[in-house]
Amino acid sequence: MATDDLVAQVSEVLHQAAETHHTVYAITDGADDDWASWYSDWLTSLSELPDLLGGEVVRSELTYLLVLLDREYMEQDPGGSWEDHYAGRLVEHFGA
Repeated sequence: MATDDLVAQVSEVLHQAAETHHTVYAITDGADDDWASWYSDWLTSLSELPDLLGGEVVRSELTYLLVLLDREYMEQDPGGSWEDHYAGRLVEHFGA
């Protein structure tokens, strides 16, 4: 699979995670101080992310990366969607 196609698929999975998170945390309008733990659990257990990235994705490593990518995205303001930014970096990191 071409890298651009893979990044697009990972971006879509991240978007699904965001929608699901917002639904689960609807009572708080999506507010969740420990969002990265929730995302990493959902992404490693209930999504196709591990398959897309070529195998096992360790939840704690993904949690760390999500927090790191969030800080990076906020500081650098690269434009575009956060999902696309994270997806590109996750594909790069996991070498899928």
